[in-house]
Amino acid sequence: MTSAISAMLVFMLALMFFIGRYLNYLGYEVNYVRNFTDVDDKIIARANELREDPIKLSKRFCEEFHLDMAYLHCLPPSVEPRVSDHMPNIIDMIQQILDNGCAYTINGDVYFSVDKFPEYGKLSGRRLEDNRAGERVSVDTRKKNPADFALWKSAKEGEPFWESPWGPGRPGWHIECSAMSAAYLGYSFDIHGGGMDLVFPHHENEIAQSCAACKKSNITYWIHNGFVNIDSEKMSKSLGNFFTIRQVIDLYHPLALRLFLIGTHYRSPINYTIAQIESASDRLFYIYQALYDSQIVLSQHDEASRKDSIPAGTASCINKFQDEFLVSMSDDLHTPVALAAMSDPLKLINDLLHTRKGKKQGLRIESLAALEKTITSGLEILGLVPTSYEEALHELREKALKRAKLTEDQVRQKITERDTARQNKEYERSDAIRKELAAVGIALMDSPEGTTWRPAIPLALQEEQVASP
Repeated sequence: MTSAISAMLVFMLALMFFIGRYLNYLGYEVNYVRNFTDVDDKIIARANELREDPIKLSKRFCEEFHLDMAYLHCLPPSVEPRVSDHMPNIIDMIQQILDNGCAYTINGDVYFSVDKFPEYGKLSGRRLEDNRAGERVSVDTRKKNPADFALWKSAKEGEPFWESPWGPGRPGWHIECSAMSAAYLGYSFDIHGGGMDLVFPHHENEIAQSCAACKKSNITYWIHNGFVNIDSEKMSKSLGNFFTIRQVIDLYHPLALRLFLIGTHYRSPINYTIAQIESASDRLFYIYQALYDSQIVLSQHDEASRKDSIPAGTASCINKFQDEFLVSMSDDLHTPVALAAMSDPLKLINDLLHTRKGKKQGLRIESLAALEKTITSGLEILGLVPTSYEEALHELREKALKRAKLTEDQVRQKITERDTARQNKEYERSDAIRKELAAVGIALMDSPEGTTWRPAIPLALQEEQVASP
């Protein structure tokens, strides 16, 4: 139940991370429903273990989940229903399915009859006999077909229950989602999201029971995201490679984690490694530094005095970026390509800021303003715009110091030692200090104004990346 970088985090990754933002950008009015299952076997078992009320336990974890989503700049849903608040909707849908002859009762339990739905398996392409009996629930030999699944489960000792026409009990896992989506979106809506593991049987069962309740039920697009792997191995508590969002953002900026996640197409597996999150953090610093430096220069020039035109080269760079960005996002939300498209305009910004040729370019300020606005627009769609670039850069530096187990004063002391060594022509000592800091992800930057530092990928990881085929 913890908000971990696992199936739970990526469960609706596409919806939470960028679909809503992109559809809003395109001018669509988005009604985004994200439901919470706050009543199921695992929650009840955990609550009993902690001697806590299951609903209160669920509420606490939902609140923690909200914090994690806020850290990652995920847009809040239009509505966020919970199972415990929608028992009348669930009971009404089960009754509809029974009235339509697609379910049956056994001693207070209600089961959906998959034999009554000939199209069962149309989403996954799997055969009926492949249904995973026992998924989340114990196998019941009383069922007419082993693949039949529970719509209502009779009350058991030590479990919460609600009154129903079939006696006290609680809903099965699958019916909850159908009832709540129908309550807020109707029986037909555009997009339904979830993890690859939910295609079968969960979403297959949703289709069956929704169609059994209403023949006109239809979902236009099903969107399923890949799993998170840790060093190419699936994340799992049993394997001991399970960790939470909070543990990651303790050492890395939350938007570095977001950048890492959208750096892989949502349908592909995401392979989390230290090298990958370091690379994402380094890239984020580069982007924010370029935009911050640009803002500083622009603030020194009166906006009213700027001309309306920009050089042809700048216009071409911007147009190419916008075309690539929109085409890739419209092509099944291909975020890695959209991110890669930022490289050329960011390079042009840095050329205009720091190279002799760039500083002399005509309409330089106009170019910087247009490029900064264009990149920021793309970052907004991807949810990567911080409260301020200056603040984000400071936070990225603080996280880098924490990973390096150094303080700002200690780094400055190393810089002073290196300056002294260089003055004394002790170049081996000077190089050793630079390499010592580079090893823990602190890069020294020399300029006529002196030496500063910035976060960087630790030297060993850089060498590992170069050595990789």
